[in-house]
Amino acid sequence: MSEPPSSAVLQRNLRHAYPCAVAASGHHIVDSEQRRYFDASGGAAISCLGHGDGEVVKALCEQAGRLDFAHTAFFTNTAAEELASYLCSRAPGDLSYAYFCCGGSEAMEAAFKIAHQYWQERGEGKTRRWIITRRQSYHGNTLGTLSLGNNPQRRLPYAAILLEQATVSACDLYRGLEAGESEEAYADRLAVELEQKIEALGSKSVVAFAAETVSGSTLGAMPPAHGYWRRMREVCDRHGILLILDEVMCGSGRTGYRFACEEDGIAPDLLAMSKGLGGGLQPIGVTLASERIVSRLREGSGILRHGHSFMGHPIVCATALAVQRAIDERGLLAKVRNDGKALQEKLTTEVTRRPLLSRHVGDVRGRGLLRAVELVFDKSSKQPFPAALKVYRRVRDCAMARGLICYPSSGNADGASGDHVLLAPPFTLSEEELIFLTRTLCDALEDALKDALHECSDELA
Repeated sequence: MSEPPSSAVLQRNLRHAYPCAVAASGHHIVDSEQRRYFDASGGAAISCLGHGDGEVVKALCEQAGRLDFAHTAFFTNTAAEELASYLCSRAPGDLSYAYFCCGGSEAMEAAFKIAHQYWQERGEGKTRRWIITRRQSYHGNTLGTLSLGNNPQRRLPYAAILLEQATVSACDLYRGLEAGESEEAYADRLAVELEQKIEALGSKSVVAFAAETVSGSTLGAMPPAHGYWRRMREVCDRHGILLILDEVMCGSGRTGYRFACEEDGIAPDLLAMSKGLGGGLQPIGVTLASERIVSRLREGSGILRHGHSFMGHPIVCATALAVQRAIDERGLLAKVRNDGKALQEKLTTEVTRRPLLSRHVGDVRGRGLLRAVELVFDKSSKQPFPAALKVYRRVRDCAMARGLICYPSSGNADGASGDHVLLAPPFTLSEEELIFLTRTLCDALEDALKDALHECSDELA
């Protein structure tokens, strides 16, 4: 008989003893042993204003004292209405309606369901079944979003109950761009692949193409090739299918634009955001829908066939509105763009001057303050470390030992192997903190690489 657990909380890792967070302020989290950690990943790209922002906390408390909850089966509420107007008035294209939920998985689930209902209202629901997604993608952890995403490690335990997939290649500038190929030519090649997939399935059987505008944790902050999204939009329009953008991680200002697709000059039919939307002070996600889609629903059944108990929660919406206003009023979008360039330059410089990192850091990439460092065993061939070494976990542990929280992940090379470290620091970080982040991460990377290389097999060594 096993010993009783020390915690009644069902933790992510049942064999890991987590430090207990007891306080957070600014850009640091403090544990029960009074150790301070600089939060360089915002948890999972969530805490965009740091922790305990005074203005946002005040807005949260005021809303709680005014109206704590009103179920959307009976009421709308001022906070939800104001947040919807705020987002939609700034959104690209004709994204004119907002559906508020509790997180990114729910937001993408809603986007998929709304897309299907759109075709049902047009009388094509029986033939439209495919949502094309990209390999090495992640859209959430519900069964529906796992079915449509393509993170092999997350899908594996539930493979027997997931839906059949229709996928195309990821836009991977590090591993997919061929020698001598321009980014524009690469975008053209991927557009042809999408077009061929649509034609193979039959355009009248396809609901939408869905992808992350800038990839998140699965591929590791991979920006799109130049011209990629314009070409994808053209293909979708030519075949009459919807375009769904997942900006759960890369939206809400993380790339230096409120909507990451603004930088690419396109607008989707449906767009999902979460994480930085509420800045970590409240759990929230949103699905933005175009006038084209909602008008069809309104003229058809007039009913959205989807809902959750806590959708449009007034405290949550008031908090998110305060976060988004703070981003605007403090000029943080421009700061994110500038700091993102500085972080890229500092990381690249620091890696270059350290021989061990210079040999094993294959790529430093990203947009704004969504950045990633990819580690490889052999830089010339881009061969990843063996998955069994779990280099990404070593990086996480070495970084935390040095008082730094980052977001390492694995499987970005082929679904099983490949290690990278995701960075998503607060939009409000200082120059001194940017330097601390860079140097401390590189110290942790050296620690982890030395440890991993020591254990490498004779075959690889």
